[in-house]
Amino acid sequence: MEQKAERVYFLDYLRVIALFLVLVVHASETFYGDRILVADQDVRLWLGIWDGIARVSVPLFMVCSAYLLAPLREDQSWGEFFRRRAKRILPPMFIFFVLYAVLPVLWGASTWNEAWRAVSYIPLNFPHAAGHLWFMYPLIGLYLFIPFISPWLRVATERQERLFLILWALSTCLPYLNRWVGEVWGQCWWNQYDMLYNFAGYPGYLIMAHYIKTHIHWDDAKRRIVGLICLLVGAAATILSFYLQVVPGTEQSVVDMEIGWCFCTINCVVYTFGAFLLFTTIHKPGKGYKLIYDISKVSYGMFLIHMFWLWLLAPVITPLMHISLAIPCIALATYIVSYLSCKLISLIPGSRWVIG
Repeated sequence: MEQKAERVYFLDYLRVIALFLVLVVHASETFYGDRILVADQDVRLWLGIWDGIARVSVPLFMVCSAYLLAPLREDQSWGEFFRRRAKRILPPMFIFFVLYAVLPVLWGASTWNEAWRAVSYIPLNFPHAAGHLWFMYPLIGLYLFIPFISPWLRVATERQERLFLILWALSTCLPYLNRWVGEVWGQCWWNQYDMLYNFAGYPGYLIMAHYIKTHIHWDDAKRRIVGLICLLVGAAATILSFYLQVVPGTEQSVVDMEIGWCFCTINCVVYTFGAFLLFTTIHKPGKGYKLIYDISKVSYGMFLIHMFWLWLLAPVITPLMHISLAIPCIALATYIVSYLSCKLISLIPGSRWVIG
């Protein structure tokens, strides 16, 4: 994900911060109850704030990948593109699939029979213990889509791309329409492909990245103003979507309560657009960039490995402090240990096959 001619510095900062936000999401989820989703008012408030703020993480990674990779270079064959992406992400992904399937047996969280079933299921999906690796499948899908969409991106006008983004934005309102209105635009139990189905999902972030890169020529001042407004509006809507629905001490569905935290919802789209615009105003490395660059290089490995450390650290940190501090502290401690682990692994010959 690097350009040989000129490094895009702001993407290093983006990866470093987006990865931390991923860890905040997972640290927040340790405060969900088994049956009672939220225990009290404090959990409702701080879970809503921290987890809501962090929900921009996955879309930022999608936009980051698309910004560098789409459209495909005209001198690059499809085969070369797929080979490079596959060598980069698939070996580490499958190694960690196996590790998450097997290692929980060692501390009694699983049995060998369960581990074997998880390993045998790997060709079809991620192991249950590696829930965070769901992200790999949409990412791979985005990579598969890039060569197909690239010819259109090379010739599409600003107006055409903007029309696509408007239709995509409408599709991201569907979760709310389905929840409060019902089936719309041709949806029914025998047809899941609604009118805007072909404009829905993560490819919208790919088009957004290209639109920002190619058609937005604002100066930094305007990018900061528009970016900050969109970020604040999107973040507030994302936080409130959870907070306003939760009733402490009541049994509630996670699926229902997290409707506004799904990554392809209109509030997350606005949030991501604003956040990414702000990152684009970083044009050169600042103080501490060496560390930023170092973390960015092993960020994929940190994403893969971090749940092992989070499982270990969360039970230790949680009793020591209020939830308002516990969530960011769990995330930060996990971040630091994951970085140090990947840094050590990177010293081993052939480590790229393990951590990318």
